[in-house]
Amino acid sequence: MAYTTIDDPTAYFQTKLYTGNDSSRAITFDGNTDMQPDWCWFKSRSEAYNHAAFDSVRGATKLIRPNQDILEETHSTTLTAFSSNGFSLGGGDAFTNANNVTYSSWHWKAGTTGSGTTTGSGTGKAYSYSVNTTSGFSIVKYGGNGTAGHTIPHHLGAAPSMVICKSITQNRGYPIQHVGLTSAAYAIFLSQSNAEAEQFSSGSTNTWNNTAASSTVVTLGNNANNNRVDDNDQYIMYSFAEKQGFSKFGSYTGNANNDGPYIHLGFKPAFLVIKQTNSARNWIMMDAKRSPFNIVTKYMKGNSNSAEETYNYVDFLSNGFKCRDSDTGANASGGTYIYYAFAEQPFVTSTGVPATAR
Repeated sequence: MAYTTIDDPTAYFQTKLYTGNDSSRAITFDGNTDMQPDWCWFKSRSEAYNHAAFDSVRGATKLIRPNQDILEETHSTTLTAFSSNGFSLGGGDAFTNANNVTYSSWHWKAGTTGSGTTTGSGTGKAYSYSVNTTSGFSIVKYGGNGTAGHTIPHHLGAAPSMVICKSITQNRGYPIQHVGLTSAAYAIFLSQSNAEAEQFSSGSTNTWNNTAASSTVVTLGNNANNNRVDDNDQYIMYSFAEKQGFSKFGSYTGNANNDGPYIHLGFKPAFLVIKQTNSARNWIMMDAKRSPFNIVTKYMKGNSNSAEETYNYVDFLSNGFKCRDSDTGANASGGTYIYYAFAEQPFVTSTGVPATAR
């Protein structure tokens, strides 16, 4: 069996850095030129502007803020198109293209589209989706029905390791199901620094109905963050199934030592996000574009609008990452951390070619 089925990760994920110019423009990717993105996440590096995320299922110009529990907004001068090898921007919006402001953006490809009716308990609701089974990523827009046991097809053909939900019609949070959390009774929130919590574990109000996502569906409780029925609530759901040599989702325990833990990924990371789960800590977002050499020093906080900061958190290695400092952001003594990562290059390609060192 080949070590990976994805020899060129840039066909499915890319980081793009650019400087805003306050004018309408098309931006092309630096890697694979046949990569039309379906989920685009933007953050200003130089200014304290909010994060902004767009996807092709909801449509261009429709943004949500990953660091804030705010409903979907329409901004006509933000992302205006998902292009065959990049994206287009309008002029002057601080989220994506303010003059002389530097930005980092991260992009995932889904692709195949479709629609259907949700299943499980309660009234079935219409949903639409975009999915890429090769890279293990899908986007689903669905209606809530307020009934525990409501199931949402994700179309990945494999159980997702991470699921992110967001109400687009109400000011609600971003609950996450992740394989590194204590169990499916727990949730952690993208827009918050809070630790994981069993706060919705009482009966049917559990966010995930105490049920891990299966190879076909994500099961919901009747919590308003991902399954409310009032006011015709609509939600967006991003699901990720782990793919060897391309993506990895897991957890590790910190040791508060400069010789910190090594985490095996099976690839050289392009993008890494870390979050402590047993204490309140920020989401730490790092990528190889902003830090092309070790130590990886440049990071942004996923739950904050703060500008880019620097700290000696990790090294990116040819087959994983290693914590380089005792700071609690990534390596507190006894701290439990979850992570998700996407590849710059697989450790070994399908033809046996090894990754280069940084």
